Amino acid sequence: MAARTVVVGAVAYTANVVPIWDGIREYFRGKEPDMDFVLFSNYERQVDALIAGTIDIAWNTNLAWVRTVKQTGGRCRALAMRDIDVTFRSVFVKRAGDSMASIDDLRGRRIALGSRDSTQAAILPLYYLRRAGLEDIEVVRYDRDAGKHGDTGRSEIDSLRAMLDGEADATAIGITTWESIGRDDLMKGTVEAFWETPEYCHCNFTITNLDAAVADAWAASLLAMDWDVPEQRRIMEMEGLQRRWVRPELAGYQTLFEAVEEQEIPLRW
Repeated sequence: MAARTVVVGAVAYTANVVPIWDGIREYFRGKEPDMDFVLFSNYERQVDALIAGTIDIAWNTNLAWVRTVKQTGGRCRALAMRDIDVTFRSVFVKRAGDSMASIDDLRGRRIALGSRDSTQAAILPLYYLRRAGLEDIEVVRYDRDAGKHGDTGRSEIDSLRAMLDGEADATAIGITTWESIGRDDLMKGTVEAFWETPEYCHCNFTITNLDAAVADAWAASLLAMDWDVPEQRRIMEMEGLQRRWVRPELAGYQTLFEAVEEQEIPLRW
């Protein structure tokens, strides 16, 4: 296998993306294949670049994965994902002390949902609301940072604030946002969870045109990253892993494919 540099695309949704990818690039230094990275302002540009072959691998959200599959007719492949991406969930929360105990209790209420391209804060919560027969529920939208697929978390914070201010009775947020609230002393006792969606998959590394042998070698090096090595652990913690990179579990995207079809979500905004 000829030596080459694999180019990975990632979206710059926050300033700490740069040190994360600097660290991953340093980890790959001296490995074959070596890697470099480029940053995009939004996932639509990144998906375009992946399909065009101007990058080799894309660090995609679940919505970006669905769009890649749909735009290539399935001629793409997921290489790896974080351990947290296999068991992602959306959490429905209410103000502490509210009587709601299940998703059915939202009937006749108002819910705040986040960015229209956020799987965790809008697309799948709406999917499960409709599955529960709550299509007529009043929805208040907080659409922020379109193109970043909810990665910034701004729309989740906005919807939480709206709920606490009484503008909505509940909101839906990603499990990582919910867990961060649990670590925030100022938020303790103000909000409560009353329902969670079933597990679904979140991000993955996606390829379309990369040679299979090169892709397999790159993925093997990534999967070998060791939580017990302090410098490697630092990178993994910054990227939100719990302990390791894992092979993709594509069945965890099925509900999102269904939601995208039902809600007629476009391939690009």
